[in-house]
Amino acid sequence: MSKSIVDAQSIINGSRFGPFQWLIFGMCFFIVLLDGFDTAAIGFIAPSLVSEWGISRPALAPVLSAALFGLAVGALVAGPLSDRIGRRLMLIVSVLVFGVACLVSAYASNITNLTALRFVTGIGLGAAMPNAVTLMSEFCPDKRRAVIVNLMFCGFPLGAAFGGFLAAWMIPHFGWRSVLMLGGLAPLALLFLLVLHLPESVRYMIAKSQSVEKIRRTLAKINVAAHDASSFFMTEQTQAPSGQGGIALVLSRSYVVGSVMLWLAYFMGLVIFYASINWMPILLKEAGLTPKAATLISALFPLGGIGAVLCGALMDKFNANRVIATCYALTALTVYGIGQAVGNVGLLVVVVFAAGVLMNTAQSSMPALAAAFYPTQGRATGVAWMLGIGRFGGIAGSYLVAELTRQQVGFSGIFSIIAIAGLIACVALFIKQRALPQKLEPAGLRSTEIVGH
Repeated sequence: MSKSIVDAQSIINGSRFGPFQWLIFGMCFFIVLLDGFDTAAIGFIAPSLVSEWGISRPALAPVLSAALFGLAVGALVAGPLSDRIGRRLMLIVSVLVFGVACLVSAYASNITNLTALRFVTGIGLGAAMPNAVTLMSEFCPDKRRAVIVNLMFCGFPLGAAFGGFLAAWMIPHFGWRSVLMLGGLAPLALLFLLVLHLPESVRYMIAKSQSVEKIRRTLAKINVAAHDASSFFMTEQTQAPSGQGGIALVLSRSYVVGSVMLWLAYFMGLVIFYASINWMPILLKEAGLTPKAATLISALFPLGGIGAVLCGALMDKFNANRVIATCYALTALTVYGIGQAVGNVGLLVVVVFAAGVLMNTAQSSMPALAAAFYPTQGRATGVAWMLGIGRFGGIAGSYLVAELTRQQVGFSGIFSIIAIAGLIACVALFIKQRALPQKLEPAGLRSTEIVGH
């Protein structure tokens, strides 16, 4: 039988989303879920740290932000490395790092040790997230990419919410260290599955001119028709400037405005997310709620990420920039509402959940937006740098609330200030839409071919 030259993406587009892709989805989903759990864990154990170690609220800022500094470093370094050495290896190494570091942090004896270990944990977390997003996006059919990637990214807020509910039960029974132990042991268990079954991205292998037989074996798990191919090529919805990849592509003339606006929007979203998730349990407790009620209500905020699935479907059908910008605008409104509802527990529950749905829908949709914006040669770097630079928004959010409490700003005033970040994110995405480079038009498809031997 004669063999042919085949567009790898056409095989993915023309096949059902089958068991092999669902396995990849499941592994990436749990990586992101554990990322959310470990990232949020410190906020839920913060009240216990205050009680056990006798530290003040403002003194919590370094330990609350340490993982975020690590997340930024991990993402900024891992993105370019992934575009050079592959998505699979970076994912395995990053899961190993954050699993071991989180487990060891359960044995920290003081705030200094815990801060250092949270930084190392953050490096692994920061490297894992963008590579999971990139790998998953490169195994998705074009018409379902946003909804599938958003569904996968729901693991992050669900992991954070799950951490809150578990912490509310585990801390009274087993102490705060048990939360970190679980956050370390779970990714180490997942690591065995990744080593055995996680594949390399087909698009990455084609871009790097790797073995045709290796590409054929991977694609054949999606559709056996790949066995009939003698070589493969790929089409890009977005073009890479000639000879450019990695950060040079992300900051090239065609992409720099869009890149900066993605960074700004994600930065502002994380100002809201971490200011809320790290400080809401403490702020609600001080507003008169019981510690358990404060933890459970706070856990509703990240649980709202389930709305990202609907947003992904809308992104696949309509203008993705405008869909997410609208979510950020509504986020600003509902976050402001949290500050006004503190005197009514029933209303507070509703507003916190609504704010969480809108905020996490917008934030969970951003990686899919970034993955679609960049070509293969710079996709991991583009997604990773958005996530990495955005992490500084989480750091800013944590320190912002620490400073506002130091200035004795009230509960409603704190959330009114936090809400402004949502409006800034909304404006940034409208600017990105207006600055969209011409090379993103469908007529600009680019092909890269591998010649079989």
